[in-house]
Amino acid sequence: MPATRKSDGVARTCRECGGRAAKSFLMKSLPTQPMTGTRPYQKGMIRAMDFSLSEDQQAVQKTVRKFVDREIMPHIETWDADQHFETGIIEKMADLGLMGVCIPERYGGQGMDYNTLAIVCAELERGDTAFRTAVSVHTSLNSMTLLQWGDEFQKEKYLTPQAQGRKVGAYALTEPNAGSDVAAMQTRAKRDGDDYILNGSKTWISLCDVADHILVFAKTSPEDGHKGLSCFIVERTFPGVSTRGFKNKLGIRAGNTGEVFLENVRVPGENLVGEEGEGFKIAMSALDNGRFSVAAGAVGLIDACIEASVKYANQRETFGKPIGKHQLVQQMIAKMTAGYETSRLLVFRVGWLKNQGWRNTRETSLAKWYACDAAFNAAVDAVQIHGANGYSHEFPVERYMRNAKAPVIYEGTREIHQIMQGEYALGYRKDKELRRNLPPWPFEKEGEVSQGQE
Repeated sequence: MPATRKSDGVARTCRECGGRAAKSFLMKSLPTQPMTGTRPYQKGMIRAMDFSLSEDQQAVQKTVRKFVDREIMPHIETWDADQHFETGIIEKMADLGLMGVCIPERYGGQGMDYNTLAIVCAELERGDTAFRTAVSVHTSLNSMTLLQWGDEFQKEKYLTPQAQGRKVGAYALTEPNAGSDVAAMQTRAKRDGDDYILNGSKTWISLCDVADHILVFAKTSPEDGHKGLSCFIVERTFPGVSTRGFKNKLGIRAGNTGEVFLENVRVPGENLVGEEGEGFKIAMSALDNGRFSVAAGAVGLIDACIEASVKYANQRETFGKPIGKHQLVQQMIAKMTAGYETSRLLVFRVGWLKNQGWRNTRETSLAKWYACDAAFNAAVDAVQIHGANGYSHEFPVERYMRNAKAPVIYEGTREIHQIMQGEYALGYRKDKELRRNLPPWPFEKEGEVSQGQE
């Protein structure tokens, strides 16, 4: 007897209808909007899942991997030990177009999709976190923020040379007494004619000593809390700007991170990004982009841990056989593999949402939390697999473990993301539409940013 199903009170025989009725019923049942985001489904549209990389993405992945193997791997242990940030790598990445990979061609970028940025970040972090950080800060936190919130003047003057790699961008939000509590920042911006005068300091700012342009957040209306924040483009050469890099960090020692000091810095009014009082929204949307690329980098670090651990487990022998034959070693590598595959899917889902032009704060938070935790756990297990050798500079896994700790803290601590995810699940947190959104990909109208509602 053929299987039957009732839908809307009508019995349907699947064998006789060839599945057409079931398909019709499912189409009627589809939501008119995605579970998150603002762009409605097109009626009658079925979305296929494609987990493969495009030919362009595969080519980029291959190019960046070769670049890392040739330009970073032979030198990274020395740079890390010497706490040296090799600026020549930025110049070479610019030559490859990596500093503006997902910026529209109209503004000097490569015009590729947001998941291509994720691929670049994963491959760079396989070499070292320092150079993934450089792309994350320059592209995700700065350039993509200008793409989303900047006006045409700012895009022409600042975004275009950054996307071309001729200038370097940074992002300055954190202060000595204002990390997760952004509203506690003390930096002030006071209107003076057509300009603003900025005073304050920022800390843990990546690329502080090498950036040409820094997005600085300051309070223009201190009495309004987080609603009184504004965002400014500050050139490092402006009088009153000084920087100081940190030394002796636990990890990412081959990177440049430090403080930015602002003493009566005069900033032209035309360098105000967005509107006065929009700084908090701009900062949080920038972190959506930054967290995306941090999570992508974590995928690359897990990949590096697997690569090093598999190689060592097949070479090192105990009790007359390779240690890879021992089940508890296999268990650690299996956990790395599960973390890699899960993190990769979470990251690519965020990139897909960005390509659609949909809000992705919830999904980005989950990807960042999960991937960074998975990367740290993978690094700890990689050291364990290497035994005493894992405690030595002669093997890269101790550097992976030191580097893996910072992403669990910056751009939203693990605990912040756990709270966010709990609030989303309980219905306490809702994402409102932004006044300006990232343009969806492909960039059909290059340079045009889609408008949302307040």
